[in-house]
Amino acid sequence: MYQDLDKFSLPPNFRGKSAVIVQLWWLIQNTLFSWSPQFLYGWRRFLLRLFGASIGRNVLVRPSARITYPWKLSIGEYSWIGDDVELYTLGEIRIGANTVISQRSYLCTGTHDYSRSTFDISAQPIHIGEQVWVATDVYIAPGIHIGDGAVVGARSTVLQDLPAEMICYGNPARPIKPRPRVS
Repeated sequence: MYQDLDKFSLPPNFRGKSAVIVQLWWLIQNTLFSWSPQFLYGWRRFLLRLFGASIGRNVLVRPSARITYPWKLSIGEYSWIGDDVELYTLGEIRIGANTVISQRSYLCTGTHDYSRSTFDISAQPIHIGEQVWVATDVYIAPGIHIGDGAVVGARSTVLQDLPAEMICYGNPARPIKPRPRVS
């Protein structure tokens, strides 16, 4: 036997808010947030803050981005969240200032314990430093820390922490060479 989903249960307060607030956010996200015109970044920042996200000045979040629980999200000023980015915030996601999360990337804070028949769920935070570029279609696993100034190449899979100021890519992603400083 492997998982027996009849035995599965969420830990107390796993979502961080009541079921009513969760459902209200999902309704807002699927209408007022995702239907908003591309240029209404301020409107989307407002909606995220209304639901408890910590959103810095001039953050750009595209309307097709998906955020599971905004009250578990922090984004530093001048950062960009691209089209179809999934921020699966079962746990906390912190994104530093001047950081770009490019289109179709998936930041996943949740996992299950496949060694138990109860298939227990857990969440581990993701921290992405300042001045980081996560290129298109990158997967970042639970519990990952990416250092300031790092670049994560397109279609990489991040399964371990990545150091600051390095260009990293691959499956799994690994540091390849230092990121050059720009003026």
